[in-house]
Amino acid sequence: MSDKISPPAVALGTWAWGDSGEAGDGYFGSSLALDGLEELVAKAYACGFTFWDTARVYGMGRAETRLGQVLMRFPRGDYQLSTKFTPQAAGRGDDPVAEMLEQSLASLNTDIIDLYWIHNPADVMQWTPHLIPLLKSGKVKHVGVSNHSLDDLKRADQILGEAGFRVGAIQNHYSLLYRNPEHAGILAHSRTLGIPFFAYMVLEQGALTGRYGPANPLPTGSRRAEIYNGMLSRVEALTNKLTSIGKTHNAVAAEIAVAWAIAKGAVPIIGVTKPQHVGGLVRARDIALTGEEIADLEAVADAAQVNTRGWWEKEM
Repeated sequence: MSDKISPPAVALGTWAWGDSGEAGDGYFGSSLALDGLEELVAKAYACGFTFWDTARVYGMGRAETRLGQVLMRFPRGDYQLSTKFTPQAAGRGDDPVAEMLEQSLASLNTDIIDLYWIHNPADVMQWTPHLIPLLKSGKVKHVGVSNHSLDDLKRADQILGEAGFRVGAIQNHYSLLYRNPEHAGILAHSRTLGIPFFAYMVLEQGALTGRYGPANPLPTGSRRAEIYNGMLSRVEALTNKLTSIGKTHNAVAAEIAVAWAIAKGAVPIIGVTKPQHVGGLVRARDIALTGEEIADLEAVADAAQVNTRGWWEKEM
């Protein structure tokens, strides 16, 4: 059985890297040039951020390919890679999990993945056993489950446990606006197991950065605009509260939202597309929110009464 994974304070996400080329006609409406990503990675590396999270389905390989390209200059032992098998995109071969892993290894220019996830539960009994030979082969150091309910998580852990392994990490959508993993007991269960809980969409695809509001909506034509623009007026009180608390910490709204996730015991996965994003994460990593500030944020968030559960997520 392998040692437990060493979690970072903040993981860097590449979901937006899967948007199409320079046009940015994808989920996030991102326009990302390779030289800009190289500058971003260099700055992240210099600031000690070396844990990268991606998935085969982020742009159907585009995010992995770009990440593999920009990390080539660094020694493989100097960074950690996290990617995912997505059941809904499984091939029809004899072992779809191993096949998707091989695709990821090729795109990422590596022969090992530090943390490999079952992206969505679909059928825990069907897919979890496929992780065992990958762990035995050494191509995967640790395995995790993403978007799994507490029952799914326990079932996956039992399957792996029978082979001498365990679930090494949990990854779910978790933010001030979406605290279902906390209410469902998943966050507490991760503490009981002593394994990291990785939180994605901490900034709700930009809606909690303070950059957007009713007068300045998210980019038209992107999927996130379709989802969030209609609720920005209800979220405005929360972004104002984040901004207000930020002033006492010499920080902006997004940094306070990230600091909140860290304070709750999560490892936030923050999507980065520009070098200047890294400086904000450095500040967020060092912010210590008070209990009163956390309670105030959660009260305002609850009052917004919005549901940001993704279409791919099931009720926890």
